[in-house]
Formats: sequence, structure tokens, C-alpha cells
Amino acid sequence: MERPPLEVDVVSADRLVWSGLAINVIARTVEGDIGILPGHEPLFALLVPGVVEVVTADGRSETIAVDGGFISVAHGHVSILSQVVLLGHEVGLDEAHREAAALSTKAYQGQADDQELHRLRILKAQIRAGEAAAKQAAS
Repeated sequence: MERPPLEVDVVSADRLVWSGLAINVIARTVEGDIGILPGHEPLFALLVPGVVEVVTADGRSETIAVDGGFISVAHGHVSILSQVVLLGHEVGLDEAHREAAALSTKAYQGQADDQELHRLRILKAQIRAGEAAAKQAAS
């Protein structure tokens, strides 16, 4: 028996970023990567800064950068809650690359504090999401 697609909501502190039907959601939790398919058991987990990939019911892929947060799965519904969320096409790649390069240099020199290292992880996730969206738009 085929299961209905997942209902997915991706929410930031100030807006509903993405909502729709999906056949797969891939996210990185503190315990590692997780894939959610229709019929998945209930789950609640902490997200790390990274990329969430949503494969929509019509086969498209949405790449979303999160700065951490939570993922909840129950009864065919997936909720992703994060303070800052950007869809791949919303990422300003030039600015993100510049800021990441500066923080990478500082980290390499051992001069970055924990907050700057956290920001660097967020920027790397945003860059991955932005580059994936640009690649999809070009094809």
C-alpha cells in the first residue's frame, strides 16, 4: 500500500518559509543525518546548522539552510523549526563567500571564538543551499 506524501512545514522565527507535500526530507541532527519518508515513526530531534533537502511530491528538490533548531515527525507531518532559515535562492552567495572566507582565515589562525565558529558553520550551510539552488536553476 502506497502511503500519502508527507506534509512539511519549515518555519523560522518570523515566517513560514516553506510548506508543501514531500516524499523525502533529509536533515542533519546532532546524532547524524536522517532521512524521513512517508510512514516514518514519530521523531523529535535537534538540528545542527546545515542543509535540509526536501524532495517534493512532484519530484522537485528544495534546498534549505537552517542555523540549527528542531525537527518533529508525527502522523505524516514534518515540522522544521529554526531561528534563521533561508531557501537556497534567497542566499546572497557573494556576501556569504566573503564573510565565510574572512571567518575561515580567522579560524585557521586560531583566533575565532565559539560564536564566530558557529557563524562559519551557518554560512557554509547557506553557501551549499545557495549553490544547489543556482545549479538547479541553470539546468
